Amino acid sequence: MAAPNLFYKYVKYPLITEKTVLMVERENKVVLIVDKKANKPLLKKIIREQFGVDVKKVNVLITPKGEKKAIITFYNADDALKVATALGIL
Repeated sequence: MAAPNLFYKYVKYPLITEKTVLMVERENKVVLIVDKKANKPLLKKIIREQFGVDVKKVNVLITPKGEKKAIITFYNADDALKVATALGIL
């Protein structure tokens, strides 16, 4: 768990809805609201260091509210469940 302050600097909160919970269970994805300054390689590195899991892919988008949403895809379901449980999604 290296650099936890980077995690808390760039990740604002996990997005918890019915749809995102199903994404964790079915698609091995976790959805986070992040700082606008965060980019894909930085988010991938932060998640890898904070939770010790391999990240397959990171997608980002700007919501209509003006928030930056990151969809983190993991290689296996166990990693997604581990991160979701640690963040309080499940």
